[in-house]
Amino acid sequence: MRQSCMQGLMLVAALVATGGARAAETDTAAITRLSQAFSDASASGDAKTLDKLLDENVVFMGEDGTLSSKHDIVAGASPPPAGTRNTLVQSDFHVALHGDVAVTSFTDNATFVTYGQTAHDSFRSTEVWLRKHGSWKLVSSQTIEVPVEPPPIQLTTGELDPYVGTYQLAPGHAMRIERQGNRLVSIGRDNKPVPMLAEARDVMFRAGMPRVRFVFARNADGRITGFDVRRAGHDIQHFARS
Repeated sequence: MRQSCMQGLMLVAALVATGGARAAETDTAAITRLSQAFSDASASGDAKTLDKLLDENVVFMGEDGTLSSKHDIVAGASPPPAGTRNTLVQSDFHVALHGDVAVTSFTDNATFVTYGQTAHDSFRSTEVWLRKHGSWKLVSSQTIEVPVEPPPIQLTTGELDPYVGTYQLAPGHAMRIERQGNRLVSIGRDNKPVPMLAEARDVMFRAGMPRVRFVFARNADGRITGFDVRRAGHDIQHFARS
C-alpha cells in the first residue's frame, strides 16, 4: 500500500515537472515570436502592432541614448518611403524567465535598401517583457549599435613617413610610431608593435578597437604636431610630438 502511494506521488511529481517544462517552453516560444514581431513592426513602421505590444509605461532607450515613451514610438511610426525597405532579423536570442517577467538578449541584423543601394548594420538589445492579464507586454528595451571597424585605406610610404616619431602623453609616458614596410606601428611601454591602420589622412585606428581613433594635428607648415585619442567621439588623451 505504502509503495503504491509512493509510486502515485512520484507520478504526480513527474507530471507537474513535465507541465512546468512545457509552460516554460511555451512562454519562451511566445516571447521569441513577440520580440521578432516588435522588430518587424519597428522596421516597417507598423504603428498598430507597436501599440499592441508596448506597455503603457514602457522605458525605451535607443542606440543613441534617447529615451522614448510609448506615445513617441507609436506616433513616430510610419512606413519607409517608396524605393526604400528596412528589415530586422533577430539572432543569438536568449530568454530568462522569472515567473511573469521575461528578460531577453539578442542581435538585430538590419538591412537597409535605399533606391537600389543595400547597407547592413547590427544592434544588440535587451528587453523586459511582463505578463499582464495573460498577455505579454514590452516594458523595457535598451539597444546599442555593434561597432565595426572601417575599411582601411593604403597610404604610400611617402604619406606614412611624416607620422614617424615619438609622442608624449606625460613625462615617462610616450608612444613611438614607426614605419615597417608599407604600414605604421605604434610602440608603447610594453615595447610591442601594434599596427595602425588609416581610415583617412590623419585618422588612424587599431584592429579590434572600432570605437577608437587616433586623430593627428598639423601646424600651418603641414608638420604633424601630435594626436588625440578619440573614443566614441570624445577626445580622452592628447599626445604631443617630442
